[in-house]
Amino acid sequence: MNYKQYIFLFLLIVSFKVSSAQTGASSDELFQQARKAAFDQKDYPKAISLSKQALVRSPDYSDIRVFLGRLYTWTDKTDSARTEFNRVLSKHPDNEDASFAYGSLEYWNNNSPKALQYAQDGLKYHPQSKDLLLLKAKALNDLKRYAEANNTLDTLIKADPTNSAARALADRVKDNSTKNKIGVTYDYIYFDKEFSAPWQLASLEYSRQTGIGSVIGLINYANRFNSNGVQYGVDAYPHISKTFYAYVSGGYSGNVGVFPKYRSGFSLYANLPASFEAEAGFRYLHFTGDTWIYTASVGKYLGDFWFNFRTYLTPSNSSISQSYTLHVRYYTGGADDYLSLGVGTGISPDDPRNIILLNGGNNYKLTSDNISAAFYHSIKRYNLFFITASLDNQEYQFNTRGNQLDIGVGYLRRF
Repeated sequence: MNYKQYIFLFLLIVSFKVSSAQTGASSDELFQQARKAAFDQKDYPKAISLSKQALVRSPDYSDIRVFLGRLYTWTDKTDSARTEFNRVLSKHPDNEDASFAYGSLEYWNNNSPKALQYAQDGLKYHPQSKDLLLLKAKALNDLKRYAEANNTLDTLIKADPTNSAARALADRVKDNSTKNKIGVTYDYIYFDKEFSAPWQLASLEYSRQTGIGSVIGLINYANRFNSNGVQYGVDAYPHISKTFYAYVSGGYSGNVGVFPKYRSGFSLYANLPASFEAEAGFRYLHFTGDTWIYTASVGKYLGDFWFNFRTYLTPSNSSISQSYTLHVRYYTGGADDYLSLGVGTGISPDDPRNIILLNGGNNYKLTSDNISAAFYHSIKRYNLFFITASLDNQEYQFNTRGNQLDIGVGYLRRF
């Protein structure tokens, strides 16, 4: 061996010792460092490097390899992620985390048949896995196999009633599970001061599930101010992606005064992580003049509860009128079985009983406080009955307030 070879060997030994000193941590310690780099520092390249170092020490450490696959998933290196997940499942087909991570990758890359396959493979070994059951339901919903998705969610919710992600998905699946819905409602509104005669409202709706989302035809009837009126409308909830969907509405009435002549609305909804949902949009009313109302809301599933906070903002020349409402649902069973409580200030333009009060935006500047409650109950999944009640303390003239009590009932049939 000549001197050059000795020098090379010496440098190699020094380099190895330096590298060993820097990476002398155990595979578990490197794994923890990788997790810290990913979750605390958001440094995915560093987390990938540390995970690889850990796997050099422990090539069969499945938890680290699944984590590396997730890192590749988060950095859009899907082929590398598949390689890591396959290596784990080839040796350990019963690895729950690998099945879930692989299935989730396929689901978010619009390959729901594969996602369903990995979820079902994992459930063979872990039939009570909450993550795999939820992934299975998501894939079935995406494949329009709604009845199976509903059954999967029923199983999951019975096993884990506080699973907020399952309830959030169940709310979306319930409207997809049947092609048609028909519903009727009736409201009786009593005033102690503002009006001598009560108001009566009734509505008939038919909903059809289409390839782009649900489309609803509406006929609303009202008797107000001793006058009758009818309004015709169409609402739609088109799907945009797995994250976004929209609300689009329009309506017409020839009985201006009982209803606005025209109404329309649009909202964009986003299904966010951790069972959050956000919305932003507008509502438009035309009586003899135009009224524009802007709205935003945020919703959150938390165990057996659903919380929603909403605001309506109506600009005028000198100010912005404001309305705020908090609604809480407590689920007693499936997605259609719950108790609801709401408190708020101001007037909602999405509520047919209030829409006439927004004529020209004048009354909307007057103050209003309200509380509401509702009970919804389904029978054999396809029949939904509900009863609602609300009490409003409304300033109908300057410094003059009155109460209005609303009692409503309704029935909806899916088929």
